[in-house]
Amino acid sequence: MTTILTTLARRLRPAGLCLATALLAVAALPAKAATEISYWLWDNNQLAPYQACADAFQKEHPDIKVKITQLAWNAYWTTLSTGFVSGEAPDVFTNHLSRYPEFVANNQVADLTDLIKRDKVPTDIYYKGLIDLWSKDGHTYGLPKDWDTIAIVYNKDMLDKAGVSVEDLNNASWNPGDGGSFEKILAKLSVDANGNDGTSAKFDPKSVKQYGIVFPEVEGYGQSAWSHFAASNGFKFVDGLWATSYHLDSPELAQSITWQRDLGLKKGFAMPQKDVGNNASALFVAGKAALTPQGSWMISFFGNNAKFKLGYALLPKGPVGRKSMFNGLADGIWTGTKHPEESWQWVKFLASPSCARIVGASGVVFPAIEEAAKLSQQTSAGKGWDVSAFLKEATPDQTFYFPITDHSSEISSIMTAAFEQIFLNDVDAAKVLKDANDTVNKLF
Repeated sequence: MTTILTTLARRLRPAGLCLATALLAVAALPAKAATEISYWLWDNNQLAPYQACADAFQKEHPDIKVKITQLAWNAYWTTLSTGFVSGEAPDVFTNHLSRYPEFVANNQVADLTDLIKRDKVPTDIYYKGLIDLWSKDGHTYGLPKDWDTIAIVYNKDMLDKAGVSVEDLNNASWNPGDGGSFEKILAKLSVDANGNDGTSAKFDPKSVKQYGIVFPEVEGYGQSAWSHFAASNGFKFVDGLWATSYHLDSPELAQSITWQRDLGLKKGFAMPQKDVGNNASALFVAGKAALTPQGSWMISFFGNNAKFKLGYALLPKGPVGRKSMFNGLADGIWTGTKHPEESWQWVKFLASPSCARIVGASGVVFPAIEEAAKLSQQTSAGKGWDVSAFLKEATPDQTFYFPITDHSSEISSIMTAAFEQIFLNDVDAAKVLKDANDTVNKLF
């Protein structure tokens, strides 16, 4: 600015203008407006911490303004897909592993590989394996922002009344034959209209007042509902990242799904899926069941809505041990953005320790950077929520990746229909799953 003003003064003196006049002339020039970029996410609980990240980012980048939009899950994906077609998609958006393969195939999410190299962005700061989930053929399409595992949410009052300890839950095991100690716990926690629990010969499975467990709504990948039981029985979705065939016809999956289905359809220990719909978590906080398996992204929901003392226990061990799906989100850049450099600066900040610490301090999710994940745990502990079960499960031997392949949306639709058929009816799960698996593998 000094150089500009000096030059102006020299040029204007011959015309009789003074330096003060030059200053006024420069001051009158319109300031350059900040470039606005749009950022979309679906989780209302994460809106506040990411707005705080945007505020911090804008202090470092006053020439960039971030406008955040939050949409509910279903509306989010519908609106995003429409935006890709109409040319009105956000510059930056939160991406999910179940969706991003199709975005890559359709050239809708930008390849960040060269930008990561250009700016020497460290990718070894994230939990092991997370960056690999967002890479294909040596190209990276997102920087990790968080991760999640599944745990058993419990109603402490119901446990105490049934004589079940948290230690019993944490040490529980199951198998598709007799259900193991975990099914015995479910029996104790299930109470019919006459006050008989599931261990009584008088228990009426057709007239249950309190269920032992309510499983989340059925969907194709079963992240919260069934994948952990199946995997702990030896089931594997695929043989690795970007596989070209599925193993949804495996006997291990048919066994675990049949056992799980019959808990609700025949035994009365689980709420029947026909009564669950999309309301499993709401039914749990309403006191309709003692347990529910759910992901770490729901910690704030349960903590803020349950009117009873609750906690989180480890998933039961199956024949091959304890297994939880390990999933993670990342932020992607739309290939149609008019502001690629500004969008990249925002994505880079979103995946940085600075933003991770802000998000971690909120306690809403576990950020992809370990120190921030521990900060999130501490925040929850300060609210009286012991969420350590989620972190204890986040080890390589206890987790498996969300299956990342092409045709993910089509596979989800095919398998959701198959699992709905199984859970709602007393059908041969093995046959339904074989037919569905054949349909899935024909996509490749």
